[in-house]
Amino acid sequence: MVTANGGGGGADSAPRRGRPRSIETSNAILESAYALMASTGLAATTIDAVARHSSVSKMTIYKWWQSREALLIDAFLQHAAQMLPLPPVSSGTPATRARRHAAAYAEALQGEFGKVQLAVISECISKTGSAELFYARYLKLRRDALVEMIAAGQKDGSILAEGPAEDLYDAIYGSLFYRYVFGIAPITPGYARNLVDMVLRPRG
Repeated sequence: MVTANGGGGGADSAPRRGRPRSIETSNAILESAYALMASTGLAATTIDAVARHSSVSKMTIYKWWQSREALLIDAFLQHAAQMLPLPPVSSGTPATRARRHAAAYAEALQGEFGKVQLAVISECISKTGSAELFYARYLKLRRDALVEMIAAGQKDGSILAEGPAEDLYDAIYGSLFYRYVFGIAPITPGYARNLVDMVLRPRG
């Protein structure tokens, strides 16, 4: 992952010497991988299947992604960047932006996005023993950007909650994901917005 707003990256997909990567071909591969995960499930989303669906050779896919897990994460990342863009500074106060993003995430969890995210994390854990690859390629930069946003609100006084911004972020998004995974209670955009207010205590 190169930027907080999207694009694949990381060591496993770093450009190599030789023919430059075609953005059009790369997008076709990533879109095919996500479409297959959403429609046929993770087990059926093999490199062979992605190659057939995208009309790209397996050799090309393996040249750009050294593992199936890296490809699946980057496919999820690209879709997430389009579906859940990080809120720009111009879109309101930190608390307002946090409410908007958390509400969008809660809504996304109810559809194929939530199922694909959980499947990709499970795949990483089953193959490598941890979710570190998912964190490094997808979550870290997005988490860092939102933590920075919360910290900015604490600094300018618009967020009254004390404590590390990292802990406040985890309290919000950890709660949403926990409720989703275990089906404890329905997750709605309204619930997410209320959760943000409860955790961040925005001024006014």
